[in-house]
Formats: sequence, structure tokens, C-alpha cells
Amino acid sequence: MSIALSPVESSRCLRCETLPPKLTGPGTLHLRFPLAHSRAKILNYLRDAHLQYFDKEDTLSIQAPEQDLTPLLAPLMNVLSSTEQADVRVLFEASGRPLQLSDYFEIESLDSFLARAQSGWLVDMIDQDRLTSWFQPIVHCADPKRVFAYECLLRGREGDQMVPPKRILDVARGSGLLFQLDRAARLSAIRQAADFGVEATLFINFTPTSIYDPVNCLRTTVQEVDRRGLRRDQVTFEVIESESVRDTQQLKDILDFYRSSGFGVALDDVGSGYSSLNLLGLLRPDYIKLDRELTTNVHADPYKATIARKLLETAQELGLKTIVEGVELQEEYAWARDHGADYAQGYFFARPGSPPPLL
Repeated sequence: MSIALSPVESSRCLRCETLPPKLTGPGTLHLRFPLAHSRAKILNYLRDAHLQYFDKEDTLSIQAPEQDLTPLLAPLMNVLSSTEQADVRVLFEASGRPLQLSDYFEIESLDSFLARAQSGWLVDMIDQDRLTSWFQPIVHCADPKRVFAYECLLRGREGDQMVPPKRILDVARGSGLLFQLDRAARLSAIRQAADFGVEATLFINFTPTSIYDPVNCLRTTVQEVDRRGLRRDQVTFEVIESESVRDTQQLKDILDFYRSSGFGVALDDVGSGYSSLNLLGLLRPDYIKLDRELTTNVHADPYKATIARKLLETAQELGLKTIVEGVELQEEYAWARDHGADYAQGYFFARPGSPPPLL
């Protein structure tokens, strides 16, 4: 039997727009071990810690009497190696709720379960709209005092402290929150830019692996651009982590959706690997950003200089605009300018800030 969804429900991306419940106890943690030595390690830990458990063949069932699972789970990260954590399978049975058939579809690796159990702070950060954006200028190479665009960079707020993007992204990847985080980060960037009245071009990052279907997953992003009064041709969506993309056709569909909706598209970290170069012909972005590893000391490294120069020449022949990122030295900027880069970005010009830095 199928259930008909209303037009509003069918247009929503439930994966992107719905946060999972936080993983809390009390309950029973069922662990299945593919290897006996991994099971023996956990058994020794449980005995030494005087924790209650049930042992049946290759499965251990551990009692978790507290709501906060962290004190129980955190030591497991030290007992088992990362490879073992990926191999052990976990099923959590909440107290007072017998296992249902659907629960068995939630069996996951121990490392994934540990990440989810410790991701409550990120669920709260997304739910309470405590994500924000900082802005880093992208300047004209011919006139570095003139801002061409701002890249919107993810940050989180925890009281008076800023949470760095790496911590946020690492937890999101490990706990399956990348879909929700990516959407929330895009919306935050749009709102912040509108609130600050930014009139320059905006580069907004997105992770293509966090998008199932562009029409549904990106619906709220497009709506927010229009609602906040930004021009669509003012916004460029920048592909990050292109090296991890396996379904290149899906990525092409996403970029085609952005283009058909009136936005620009950019490919980040070009030159960091073969796949990003191979994507140029398929995706044909409006902008490419040279990987910062190529930029560092490019003026003094003939090997890097040769690769970077060829990339710039190729982009010019294809009619693509180029951005050299990670510029921190006068010599790096001068090299980019002298070799025909259109734009540049990096600490040499300005660090990210909120509100957007003025040069």
C-alpha cells in the first residue's frame, strides 16, 4: 500500500530538512563482533569497569542506565582501533520500547554510532540556528584593492566562542548530518549576506554528496535567495570536495539546475587531483579555483609553477574565470597577477570576518 503525499510534503527533502532525534539512553547496546579478538577487548573492558552486560555467542548486550551515553561509549574509542570500530555492528534498544522490524534497518557500525551519540551539540546548533558565516574577499588581480566577491565560510556559535568549520564538518560526516548541515550553512550564508547588504558576488559552498535531487534538496535555498532580495546572478555556488564525487552525472545535474535557475557555478581545489581536472570538460563551470597547495610558494617552486601556469592557460582557452586561493605572500600574488589569473583570495589581502571586511 502506498501513501499519497500532499504537494507540499512531496516537494520537501525530508533528509535535508529534518533533524534526527538525539541519541540518548537509558537502554541496551547490542554489539556484534566479526572477530573474536575485538570481542575479547570489549569483554575485558566491561569486566574491569564492572559494567552490566549479557554475553551470547558473538553478541554482547551492554546496559546503558543513564540518559547521557557518552561516559559508556567514550572508552570504547580507546579500546578498539578505528578499523575495528568500523567492523563492529551496533543496534540500540531504548528502554521501554521493544525492538521493531524497522529498528533492524538502523544497524550501523560502531564508529558511526559513536559519532551519532556525540553529535547532540551539532543537532542543537543546527536546530537553534547557531550557524553563521564569515566572509573572505576575492579581489581583482589587476587591482587588489577592489573586491570582486566574498566567499561565505561556515562557522558555529557556542556561547561566546566560535566553533571552527573542521570540527563541525568532521562531526557531520561521521554522524550522518551532512545533508542537514549543508542546507543550514547555505541558508545561513544567504541570510548573513542579505543582512549585511552585500552587493558583491557571493560564493556559497556546497557539498554535492549532500544532495539527492536538486529540485527538492535545493528548493529552500533558491527560495531564500529570492526572499532575501538577492539577485540570482549575484550568487555563485561553489563545489567543494569534488574529489569525493563518484556520481559525476548527478553533480552535472546539480550544476545544470543552478545554471537554469540563474546562478553561477564554481569548481574548488582544481589541481588537487586528477578527478577535478577531468571534471572541467564535463561540468564547464563559470569559475575555477586553483588549489591552495599549488599557490603556496608557487613563485619559488618550478614544479608547482608549471602545473599552475598550465591550469591558468587551459582555463583561459576554455573561457573560464580563474581564482587563485591561499595567497599569503606578495610574491605569490605577483606570480598570479603576472600569469593571467583573474582573481585572487587569501590572507595577504584579508582574513575572513563578520561583517565582510572592506579593503
